[in-house]
Amino acid sequence: MSNKDYYQILGLTKKASAEEIKKAYRKMAVKYHPDKNPGNKAAEDSFKEVSEAYAVLSDPQKKSQYDQFGSSGFHQRYSQEDIFRNFDFGDIFKDMGYGSEDVFSRIFTGGSQGGTRFRTRKQRGEDFSMEVHVTFREAATGGEKRVSFMRDGVREDLSVKIPAGIANDAKLRIQGKGGSGSNGGPPGDLFLTIKVAADPVFTREDDNIVVDRAILFSQAVLGTTIEVPTLDGNKRIKVPAGIQPGTKIRLKGFGIPHMGKTSKGDLFVKITVKVPEQLTAAQQKLIGELAEAGI
Repeated sequence: MSNKDYYQILGLTKKASAEEIKKAYRKMAVKYHPDKNPGNKAAEDSFKEVSEAYAVLSDPQKKSQYDQFGSSGFHQRYSQEDIFRNFDFGDIFKDMGYGSEDVFSRIFTGGSQGGTRFRTRKQRGEDFSMEVHVTFREAATGGEKRVSFMRDGVREDLSVKIPAGIANDAKLRIQGKGGSGSNGGPPGDLFLTIKVAADPVFTREDDNIVVDRAILFSQAVLGTTIEVPTLDGNKRIKVPAGIQPGTKIRLKGFGIPHMGKTSKGDLFVKITVKVPEQLTAAQQKLIGELAEAGI
């Protein structure tokens, strides 16, 4: 049944009302009823098919799930036991002169005595998912974030621990904070997808951080010291003489914490060289002299 269209089975469209669904089922159930078609296996199969379709479409909750997730998604959530739970044949056939419980026993349980085999089964609650937006620093250093969500029609507020070093699109599982289970089943879980905002200064590469710093041509030639930002505050570093544009200077242990560990990645300062767009006459003369000298 997982690939069949319940509406099509009953000759209906999704716009059909509850009364139209009931009327269509009564008509087809009478046509294929085992009491009218003794020994007819094809009619028996059709009776099962239309009964299953009606059991779903006549139940507002099951119908909503079927409409939302489609046939395949619905059957991942509902077994045949779930589909026929609380389905009353007698309500349909009581004024038509046909049996009800005996039909259910013969057709759906193979003639077993003592009731149906569709026993109540514990059903796990639905999993919920939502996004949580954090800053670059919050993701790097960790902390707590308050989230609000609707659970079984009630608004809940929850304090979530953001582990240090968490990456963009990583997921956190909050056990038991999904939808409530049925028939004593456990609740589902809440899955949080972490969305890390871009930072104007830092760029993350795995658990490393990259910072761009521009220096003057003279500083690149002669060497210098510059101040660079880190997650732990500004730090002065030496730039060696003759450094080439694009070179990265490594600051070990100043990067992103490794998830679940005390160690950290590194921070890399990527050096670029400023090229002046305008020069004074004196500067042009000096640059000319350097060019003559082969620099």
